[in-house]
Amino acid sequence: SYTIEMGHLGPVWQASPKPFSCSVEDPTKQTKFKGIKTYISYSVTPSHIGRAVYRRYKHFDWLYNRLLHKFTVISVPHLPEKQATGRFEEDFIEKRKRRLILWMNHMTSHPVLSQYEGLEHFLMCADDKQWKLGKRREEKDEMVGAHFMLTLQIPNEHQDLQDVEERIDTFKAFAKKMDDSVMQLTHVASELVRKHLGGFRKEFQRL
Repeated sequence: SYTIEMGHLGPVWQASPKPFSCSVEDPTKQTKFKGIKTYISYSVTPSHIGRAVYRRYKHFDWLYNRLLHKFTVISVPHLPEKQATGRFEEDFIEKRKRRLILWMNHMTSHPVLSQYEGLEHFLMCADDKQWKLGKRREEKDEMVGAHFMLTLQIPNEHQDLQDVEERIDTFKAFAKKMDDSVMQLTHVASELVRKHLGGFRKEFQRL
């Protein structure tokens, strides 16, 4: 279960009772099927265990999709994108590693996501057979989507309905303004890129 408590600004997720961090290091090219299949593995070490497991991008992708499926009320950041070509180039591998570190930092610092059993399985299971068993178990989890709400422990304090509605309206207005602002920033950035690739580029070439 996951607990919601009353903070000074309203309801908040209860902090994880056992906070930890996680390192993602040592990207290494490996092969299987006698060299037919090539992939990059990463050494993943949770601080509270101190023992590394080795994960491919597809394992991170599996975890990401399980998180999306289970925690529909929580914003889960995207993984770094897949790439069909240049996957084994040094710059790409280093860039992906940095992004996986940022992604994992978010997972381990989140009060709810960090307590997910699927994340624990991802971080701790070093045996292939046990990995498959745990993977199937998480994929059969019924407490997903709307059913996730049944796992919540909520505050006992009485909530004033009008106050709750006002808070919701305020958040909706904020979310709308944030969305509009991000769209505007995206438009401005696109225009700058277009100008630098077009007219500005020609002007610099003249100089």
